[in-house]
Amino acid sequence: MRGGSQAKWVVAAVAVALAATACSSGGSTGGSSSDGAAVNAQGVFSYQSGEPQRPLQPANAMENQGGRIVKQLFQGLVDYDPATGALRNQVADKIETTDSKSYTVTLKSGWTFHDGTPVTAKSFVDSWNWSANTKNNQINSDWFSDIVGYDAVHPEKGDPTADTMSGLKVVDDTHFTIELTSPVSYFTYKLGYSAFYPLPTGFFSDPAGYGQKPVGNGPYKFVSWEHNKAITLAAYDKYAGVNKAKNGGIVFRNYTSGEAAYKDLMSDTLDVLDQVDSTDLPKYKDDLGKRAVDQPQGAIQNISFALYNAEWNAPEKAKVRQGLSMAIDRDTITKTVLNGTRQPADAFVAPGVMGFKAGSCGDACKYDPAKAKQLIAEGNGVPGNKITILYNSDGGHKEWVDAVCNSIRQATGVECLGDPKPDFKTSRDLVTKRQVSSMMRTGWVQDYPLNANFLRDVYGTGAAANDAGYSSPEFDKLSKEADAATSVEKTAELYQQAEAVLAKDMPAIPLWYYKTSSGWSNNVQNVKFDSFGNPVYTDVEVKKK
Repeated sequence: MRGGSQAKWVVAAVAVALAATACSSGGSTGGSSSDGAAVNAQGVFSYQSGEPQRPLQPANAMENQGGRIVKQLFQGLVDYDPATGALRNQVADKIETTDSKSYTVTLKSGWTFHDGTPVTAKSFVDSWNWSANTKNNQINSDWFSDIVGYDAVHPEKGDPTADTMSGLKVVDDTHFTIELTSPVSYFTYKLGYSAFYPLPTGFFSDPAGYGQKPVGNGPYKFVSWEHNKAITLAAYDKYAGVNKAKNGGIVFRNYTSGEAAYKDLMSDTLDVLDQVDSTDLPKYKDDLGKRAVDQPQGAIQNISFALYNAEWNAPEKAKVRQGLSMAIDRDTITKTVLNGTRQPADAFVAPGVMGFKAGSCGDACKYDPAKAKQLIAEGNGVPGNKITILYNSDGGHKEWVDAVCNSIRQATGVECLGDPKPDFKTSRDLVTKRQVSSMMRTGWVQDYPLNANFLRDVYGTGAAANDAGYSSPEFDKLSKEADAATSVEKTAELYQQAEAVLAKDMPAIPLWYYKTSSGWSNNVQNVKFDSFGNPVYTDVEVKKK
């Protein structure tokens, strides 16, 4: 998932509609929601967030700001245990296959959407068919490309009137089948991603309306969305999953700087931080004590090249891209600017993910000013001898972007400037519209703990997250061979061959691996973070005053 925050926001005069839940952050009084349902009396807590880029539709959430909301509103067939990362069944009772190509799904009974309607096999099949269809403009439609009939719901490829994929069949209310075009050993891992969530019948008559006021089947239900201010959710008391909320709800509060969020945390007016801003990194452990978090995260910070611009896509420019990577002193920047809270990257995949191979980036990720100059010269130089790095200024990225540019400038003489945009949504809109001149910040947080997610889903031709516009027949061929392996372990091993192609072509520069540097207020307890860098929202407990 596209990393949005890793970051840092300032409060913007939030007037949250908490009256709907009759609770306030850190409070403990019960009440009723606007639809008359009883609200969990264990209190609501607040979390540092930002404005989602797109409507809150499951297949439209590729970035953190929207994705973290959608994951609380919906639940899929499977998810990942927050303590171990292991795959676990949720709505699915079992998912069976003998060949990794044909799957039979059996659902558990008792699941309902927040409007009281049942979650059935049709809820999944209809959702996937609608989400895969390109006419519905879902950013993650390509996640269904493994399913037979996917091309048919792409008007530019198949039948412009087709609305369903032939590889999906409803058997009855609790059973459906999935047929893939070829075996994918890790397909069940992918099913935990938000694109595969079910949708209620009412959604299809008003997708735009449901995108603003979603109705899901997850541990929390939607209360309100005050654009550019906050999104409020309340615990769903009829939730049938294993992770029922231990609190009354969440207020996702927008911030426009990390320093302000940190200040609110210190004054106990914000309950859980997303990430500590770079200014406060040196002191947050002393400030927070046992309430400070410092742990590994399945995420990586990259800067990608706009390869859709011809001047960056010429064959010889691969050497220039490698040279720019070798001009970045990752060790010094992570130790100083980032206060040791990041680990220099030497691969395109984050540590802890199945298939991670240390050093797979090779020499291209090692600081070597002399070699950097040589490669840039061999590649006929940087276009215009100048690069810019697009980033969102509300994300706490200015300091490290400036440091990266200084390193490149000093090592090679190439002019490098940060190109800040006011907020995450603005920067992401430019990226997705392919309006970047040279380079852009492209952080990535795992969607599932397998190297394929950092490789095929980011660098595969036409992949939704392929911000660089990179296309390599060799990489795609090796990815397809890895997908068809007989086991997940073999798939992970074969994907390392595809990763070697990236080190040669360098469509993006791996900078460093993220760690979760966060903390919580005195109002809450039992705050734990998973390997995705998210708090286990449902486990957070609000202290009674």
